[in-house]
Amino acid sequence: MLLRRVSRLALILVFATAAAIPLQPQGLEQVKARYTKQEIYVPMRDGVRLFTSIYTPKDRSTAYPIMLSRTPYSVAPYGSDQYRSSVGPSPLFADEGYIFVYQDVRGRWMSEGTFDDMRPHRDRKSGPADIDESTDTHDTIEWLLQHVDNHNGRVGMWGISYPGFYTAAGMIDSHPALKAASPQAPVSDWFSADDWHHNGAFLIAHAFGWFAGNGWPFTRPSPERPGTPLDLGTNDGYQFYLNLGPVRNANERYFKREMPFWNQMMEHDAKDAFWQARNINPHLRNVRSAVMTVGGWYDAENLYGALAVYRNTERQNPGATNILVMGPWVHGGWARGNGDALGDVRFDANTAEWYRQHVELPFFNHYLKDKGPMRLPEATVFETGTNQWRQFTEWPPATLQTRSLYLHANSRLSFDPPSADPAPGYDEYVSDPTRPVPLTSGIHRGMEQRYMVDDQRHAARRTDVLVYQTDVLADDITLAGPMRPSLSVSTTGTDQDFVVKLIDVYPSRYPDADGHLLNPLGDYQQLVRGEVMRGKFRNSLDRPEPFDPGKPAKVEFEVSDLFHTFRRGHRIMVQIQSTWFPLIDINPGTFMNIYQATEADFQKTTERVYHSRTLPSSVGVGVLPR
Repeated sequence: MLLRRVSRLALILVFATAAAIPLQPQGLEQVKARYTKQEIYVPMRDGVRLFTSIYTPKDRSTAYPIMLSRTPYSVAPYGSDQYRSSVGPSPLFADEGYIFVYQDVRGRWMSEGTFDDMRPHRDRKSGPADIDESTDTHDTIEWLLQHVDNHNGRVGMWGISYPGFYTAAGMIDSHPALKAASPQAPVSDWFSADDWHHNGAFLIAHAFGWFAGNGWPFTRPSPERPGTPLDLGTNDGYQFYLNLGPVRNANERYFKREMPFWNQMMEHDAKDAFWQARNINPHLRNVRSAVMTVGGWYDAENLYGALAVYRNTERQNPGATNILVMGPWVHGGWARGNGDALGDVRFDANTAEWYRQHVELPFFNHYLKDKGPMRLPEATVFETGTNQWRQFTEWPPATLQTRSLYLHANSRLSFDPPSADPAPGYDEYVSDPTRPVPLTSGIHRGMEQRYMVDDQRHAARRTDVLVYQTDVLADDITLAGPMRPSLSVSTTGTDQDFVVKLIDVYPSRYPDADGHLLNPLGDYQQLVRGEVMRGKFRNSLDRPEPFDPGKPAKVEFEVSDLFHTFRRGHRIMVQIQSTWFPLIDINPGTFMNIYQATEADFQKTTERVYHSRTLPSSVGVGVLPR
């Protein structure tokens, strides 16, 4: 049920009010003047000690809540006289007054123990040796309550990305003092659709870039980053990864099998027990704190994680306070900057500033300080296209109508299904692994965040991309919730990827609010949502199976939610392709463990996408009545 729509005028009034709040900018000297820092080793139940930095307000006129952040990315700077230049989720928290605690997770940086990427959660624990991130969080909170002075007995947690995973894991079997937790862009499932894999396809540029800087092993507690970040030698990521060739060459040329988790990824090319154990979603139970999950519609890394953590927390903890916030942001974009634009697309408001002042701080203040009423609804979500915040009592909205956009001959796209079986009843293209479809039209080192809204005209003009679009829309149409492609396809190979992109096509003469023509956005093909399905996983991520060459097969999958209005005068477009490079590694067209593929395994293949009454292809969407 829709509670209310925030109009542009209302947003202007909200921002005017927000601007009147005096803000003290954070900086190194301000933090040192107002906080005392100490460094402590906190013992866990198995005797391992975790390095922890504590920033306590010098003003002791009142008791303060504790804000805890656990991270694999270092709590630097190290040294009791070396201070962070900012503390808390935003400068507003330092002005408000909290005790801030930062902790190196087990086996990273200055903490003892052994690090395990996405350490599996143990539902059953028989003794102190059975540890996971939930127990480490519990033991940390218990120690803080007993040893930190001047706290009010309440603890909050937050974290973005990997620290978001530690927040989600930490709220399982919640410590009684944990009253508020905010997993933000949390990693949740590294094979389904977070970070390194999407539906079994490998995000080569993102994975290579991240592990090259963060994946080297720690051999002892140390404040020094292990390994040496790699220099690609060029800013042209498309050419670099094309020259790299098969994924196996990353080890042979750069990592030299010295990177433990990369080696493990190469050994597990399906969602087997290794990956299933690293899926936090089924374990999000016994959550007793209030939860606010935050994500960005244009988060190229963990859009899936935010939505999955919210949904699984909701499903597995009936009656819990569990809310969702989704804005027009890239990965972590709500914590920095204004949030008023991405690439060529503008949002007409400083959305990140609004979130920090009117959502994030009030959430923690309410549950940790009993300050202010809790006015946040179940879902606070930004509607792109019309650029407005909207609020719902559930997400996706209960009023959604499930419909399908069908592919037709002559590049047509319509809500009407095919009514006949005309010859040939399909479109086809040749996918050449030596000439993959570029992710963007520009030169970038790898996975640029802005690709989530980038112009797709460069792809539409290629012969290995199929394009379908509606007539010009006579009225606005709002799509919300997940997208569900259902394709009837065939390939001359035994495996192939299928990429489906939903696109907002702007009018040829596109004016801005002042009536001036914005030439860059005339005929712009804005990516709204895009996703890949590695064909061999079309029926199961844990049991790959080949295609029968030339035989039609169904490829169906779910794409993470969107909330976008296609305006009157625009068109809805769907593009289908088999490469998206260097975002996705290249499928050789051969059924095999692609991590073991050599240059000889790659081949050209011909793909057909059918659009007849007997073999229809469509994209399922949720339409929100206006």
